Amino acid sequence: MRARLRRGTGAGSALVLAVTLAASVAVAGPASATPPDDHPSELSHLGPAEQVIVVTAPSWRSTRGTLRAYERAAGGGWREVVPRTKAWLGYGGLAPAAKRRQSTGTTPAGTFAIPGAFGRLADPGTALPYVAIDRNDSWPYDKDHPRTYNVFQDQPVDRAAYGGSIEWLWSKGPQYDYVAVMDYNLPEGRVVRGPDGILRTSRPADTRAGGGIFLHVSKGEPTAGCISVPRSTMRSILRWLDPAKNPVIVVGPRSDITRM
Repeated sequence: MRARLRRGTGAGSALVLAVTLAASVAVAGPASATPPDDHPSELSHLGPAEQVIVVTAPSWRSTRGTLRAYERAAGGGWREVVPRTKAWLGYGGLAPAAKRRQSTGTTPAGTFAIPGAFGRLADPGTALPYVAIDRNDSWPYDKDHPRTYNVFQDQPVDRAAYGGSIEWLWSKGPQYDYVAVMDYNLPEGRVVRGPDGILRTSRPADTRAGGGIFLHVSKGEPTAGCISVPRSTMRSILRWLDPAKNPVIVVGPRSDITRM
């Protein structure tokens, strides 16, 4: 059964899929003896999050960074579940989420919910709502079509229905084998499917800010604004993430990560 993407509530007003799939599989790891600078205990905007992915870079201009992931332990502390892993960032480096603009190649910095996932491959066993994409699926961001801007689409319709700026997800190849959606500039309105099959929102996203910001499989080079990591890491992250634990991803330069 195909799932329909829409906006919902939760940390960062998270995107919701109309179906929820399998239970998560935790990624085991030892607790860190000496908390690093990017430890969740040092971060400011986690809210109720019990799962935290932290991506840091040496500077705002960096195209490379590191990713770690943590889960809140029963005693209230944090344990590391994904050790330090190299990550690729946007070719334009980082930009504060409130100032980030479309077509700049920058990765938005801030704290974002992780509300859903998709991929060219079958569900790896994530508890997140997951869509196994096909060749009809796309992610449009044409500023002249605000009601479909940054709204996942799953119908075999002419691309003109979404405008000229559209990302056909399947065509991105293995880097989209496994993808986690970051709640950056997602529309806040109710998403409804029209008679033509197209999904439209009642409250469009900011058409200046860009969209389609994901955590996905790396192809060994800077991205257009996403964050990418090795395939094995990406698969493990998806199997670990659990929407019941309000997962978030915190992104920023090392010098400013505690304020993100």
